[in-house]
Amino acid sequence: MIKIDPSEITPRQLYLSRRQFIGNAAAVTAAALALAACKGNVPTDETSPTPAAGAPTAETGITPVAGSSTDELGDPLTSFDVITNYNNYYEFSTNKEAVASLAANFPTSPWSVEVSGLVNNPKTYSIEDFQKFEPEERIYRLRCVEAWSMVIPWLGFPLHKLLDEVQPTSEATHVVFNALYDPQNMPMQGSDFLTWPYAEGLRMDEAMHDLTILATGLYGKPLPNQDGAPLRLVVPWKYGFKSIKAIVKIELVNYQPATLWMLAAPDEYGFYANVNPNVDHPRWTQGTERRIGEVGRRKTLLFNGYEKEVASLYEGMDLKKDF
Repeated sequence: MIKIDPSEITPRQLYLSRRQFIGNAAAVTAAALALAACKGNVPTDETSPTPAAGAPTAETGITPVAGSSTDELGDPLTSFDVITNYNNYYEFSTNKEAVASLAANFPTSPWSVEVSGLVNNPKTYSIEDFQKFEPEERIYRLRCVEAWSMVIPWLGFPLHKLLDEVQPTSEATHVVFNALYDPQNMPMQGSDFLTWPYAEGLRMDEAMHDLTILATGLYGKPLPNQDGAPLRLVVPWKYGFKSIKAIVKIELVNYQPATLWMLAAPDEYGFYANVNPNVDHPRWTQGTERRIGEVGRRKTLLFNGYEKEVASLYEGMDLKKDF
C-alpha cells in the first residue's frame, strides 16, 4: 500500500463538488503561473534542501537572530528560510511553496484592528499602537493538522494584555477573530473554495491564557507577509489552523462562534482543535508527525507538549467528542 504524506492530501473542499473544484483549480492555476513567472518551478518539500537553522535570508543576506537555538524540550529551531517558504495560507494559494512569492507585495500598512463586542472600553488600534506592548520572544512548536510540524521563535505579546485593556464584561464567554477580506490582493478569496473572510474563535479562558499570543514577528524580524503579517494569533497547543493570520477584528461574544474550517468540514475540524494524538483526522493518523527538516516521523505529544500548562482548561471534557 502506498503511503501518501498528509500534507499532500487534497483538502476535502477540493472534491466536495465539481463546481468548487473547477473554481479552485482556476485560481490555483493562476497562482502557479504567477509564481512561475517570478521564480520558476518550485521543488516539492520532499526534494527541497533544508537550510540550517538561522540561515541567511535571500532578501538581506543577514542571519536572523533568536534568543535560543532550541525549544524547552531541546528541539532545534526550524530555519528562517523554511518557516518563510513553507506556508499554509489559503487566501493566497493551496501550494505551500507558492505563498511567499504571491504574498510578497501584500500591503500591510496602514493597518488597523478593531476590538469590540462585550467590552467596556472598545478600541481601534493601529499596528503601531501595539508597540506599547513589550515584545517577547516565545519559542513554540507549531503542529499542523496535516501532521507536519516546526519550531518557531515568535515575537509578540500575550493576548490577555490587549483584552485587559478593553475590559471584557462578565457576559463575554468567547473571542472571535476575523482576518482581512481583500480579494484584490488575496487571489484565492476570489473563489468559493472557502467561506471568506477567515474567522476563528477561542473560549475566554483559552484567550486569556499566558501561552496565547498575538505575534508581530519571528526570528527577531518583523512578521513576513507569508506568515501572517502584520498580526497573527498563535495558540501553540492547538493545530495551526487556529492561529489566524492578518487579523483586522477581535470581537468578544457570549456564544461559541462558527469558524472557517468548522463551516467547511465540521466532521473533520472541531472548534477546539487541540493537538491530540489519540484522535485521528478522518483521513490520516494524528499519532505521529513529520518535523520539517528531519528524516522520518516522531510521536505527537498531547496538547503539542503543553499538557502541563493547559490540561486544566479541559477538565471534565471528553477530548474525543469535543475535538
